[in-house]
Amino acid sequence: MAFASLVLTVLGTDKPGLVEQLAETLAAHGANWLESSMSRLAGQFAGILRIEIDAVRRTALESALSGLADLHVTLVEGGEAQDYPHEFTLSVVAHDRVGIVKEVSQVLARHGVNVEQLSTEVAPAAMSSEPMFYADAVLHAPPGFDQGALQRDLEALSDDLFVEFGDSGD
Repeated sequence: MAFASLVLTVLGTDKPGLVEQLAETLAAHGANWLESSMSRLAGQFAGILRIEIDAVRRTALESALSGLADLHVTLVEGGEAQDYPHEFTLSVVAHDRVGIVKEVSQVLARHGVNVEQLSTEVAPAAMSSEPMFYADAVLHAPPGFDQGALQRDLEALSDDLFVEFGDSGD
């Protein structure tokens, strides 16, 4: 039996029962739900998940998923993950501004750092209520990675940008 590893993105107007519809459809076609991340953003349900399914049943699953009225589902082939020897976390806090994610991601890319997980939000500062940008990431870096150089480059983006590194916990 040949299995296909698939990554699905799922979008729909948020309401109760969306995860149930998806889970029911996957189970009915023998798909094994392996991992996922799902959120509510601006009234929309957004998710990404990885499944495994008997390759023979893939076409029927794709057809069933495209027939879900409340969800838009996209499937792509899963691939082999690249092995990075260094895993760590990064927290960034700064005054919010347009382009901050672009700036931070450019620095990460220059250092060969891969983003495993990224969570961002803009929220009012505790004392001033000014909009603050917060980001937390799990990152992977290649051999020869220089965390000190990464920190210097990130902090050079602006005077108010605070960077903290940590252990990924894995």
